[in-house]
Amino acid sequence: MISPHDVAVIVGSLRANSFSGFLARVLADVAPDRLKLRLVGIGDLPLYNQDDDAKPPAPWENFRAAVRPASAVLFVTPEYNRSVPAPLKNAIDVGSRPYGKSVFDGKPAAVASQSPGAMGGFGANHAIRQSLVFLNMPTMAQPELYLSRSAGLFDATGALTDDGTRKFLATFMQAFATWIDTHAGTGGTQA
Repeated sequence: MISPHDVAVIVGSLRANSFSGFLARVLADVAPDRLKLRLVGIGDLPLYNQDDDAKPPAPWENFRAAVRPASAVLFVTPEYNRSVPAPLKNAIDVGSRPYGKSVFDGKPAAVASQSPGAMGGFGANHAIRQSLVFLNMPTMAQPELYLSRSAGLFDATGALTDDGTRKFLATFMQAFATWIDTHAGTGGTQA
């Protein structure tokens, strides 16, 4: 039996009833039992400033401590102006610094993006991947998850209303579990 993997879930939207938050909850619901997903909040993180590395703000330390023990990281995000929302990029910067002490180093990752538009957050999804390459995070390539027209897929409570989408999300999470099984514990190089 494979022991459960602890997956830190970082949602790129700060809005209380965001489609990204809804998507993250559905992904947790359809994930195989060997994945234990837990949300790591980013809403209280001060902007990264290297001057603060000597005495990091408590929210930075709390975020780093929450991500550090995870076996893997799942990024769930909307797209803002064809790129990564500022709070998510800031969280990536906070977790990756100071240089050589990244909490992301070597952790398997996946990216799920969504948008009420037709492209499903494609720009944000790929912008995040650029950072993950530098952070030495083996990132699942297939299946890709660009959830388009997300506003029509959830009811007012955040429940997913489309069975075909639910099946696809379950397939995505099964593939991510296999990806983590293959890549977790392979270690990083930045310590």
